[in-house]
This record gives sequence, C-alpha cells and structure tokens, in this order.
Amino acid sequence: MTDVTFYYDFGSPNAYMAHRVIPGVEARTGARFVYVPILLGGLFKLTNNQAPLAAYAGVKGKVENMRREMDRFVRRHQLTKFRWNPHFPVITVQCMRGAVAAHEEGIGPAYDEAVFAAIWEDGQKCDDPAVLRDVLSRAGLPADHLLARTAEQPIKDKLIANTQAACDAGAFGSPTFVVDGELYFGKEKLREIEDALTEAR
Repeated sequence: MTDVTFYYDFGSPNAYMAHRVIPGVEARTGARFVYVPILLGGLFKLTNNQAPLAAYAGVKGKVENMRREMDRFVRRHQLTKFRWNPHFPVITVQCMRGAVAAHEEGIGPAYDEAVFAAIWEDGQKCDDPAVLRDVLSRAGLPADHLLARTAEQPIKDKLIANTQAACDAGAFGSPTFVVDGELYFGKEKLREIEDALTEAR
C-alpha cells in the first residue's frame, strides 16, 4: 500500500474539497492518505507566501477565475454540502493543535471530519472555543480533553514541526500532497496523483 502525505489546514476550502475527494481515490487505488495537520499561516511566513485572496487581489480577473475553478470542482465532484464560511478567514490555531492531539490519540479521522464539516458545510465559527467544543461534543469526541491538550507545549511544538516539515518538503500552501517524494499542490492535482498511484500498481 502506498502512503500519500496530505498537509492540510481546516481554514482552506480547497483542503476541505480534497478531503471530500480523497476517499474515492483511496478506494480506486488502494493507497492511504496520511493526514498531517499544519498551520497555514506559519507556512506562509516560512515561504514568504500569502493567502490567494490577498496575493491576487490586485490582479484583474484572477480572483474571479479562482472562484470559477472552485465552482467547477464542486460541480464535478458533486460537493453539494459545501458552503462558503461566513466567518472566513477562520483562525485555525486551536483547531490544528486539536488535530495534532486527536491524531496522537487515534481519533484523527473523526476529528478531521467533524471540523471540516463544521467549517465548510455548517458555517461554524470554529475559532471560538465554545463553538469548537460543541462541534466536537456533537461528534462524540472528548471535547474538553482535546481542548485542554491544545495548551500542552508538546502539541504546540508538534504543529510547528509539522509545518516546518511541510516547508522542507517544498510546500507553500494547502492542500499539498507528497507521493514517493514527489510534491503535488492543489486539489486539482488529485487527478494526477490518482494516475501516478494507478501506474505504480
């Protein structure tokens, strides 16, 4: 089984879309996507990058084109539950630290699903600790325990280390994937990744 590293931050709508498409790629190829939480703001600082809406704000037609491409992706993959979050940008530091803790405790997939859905389907303001606690509780996760762990220094350090590892691998945004040392950036690259995985079989 081939492992695909998936560097993600809940604050990226494109990471959410990738999250929704990944199960189909896994089923068709037999590969396993390994979710690695990072802090997108930290990665931007490390790479001198910035959010697309800011980076391309002054480029005529660029932001509009990005939104059309997003709409096409949504239609192609029938992501009917996707909604633009009214609180965007969501500050995801606590969410991502919680993801690190959840993955350490073997409940990462349930945590990822709950938070991605809350932000990009239900429009929740998950940078509010009370909202995040409610989201996790409703998902049957140990909300108080996970939120307490977000204050632990080893958890903070692990998120920093994950973000640095993503940078070292060549990542500059999310979603980023690494397959056999080859880096792919963007949700649209899932097609290329699937082709590569199929050929490798």
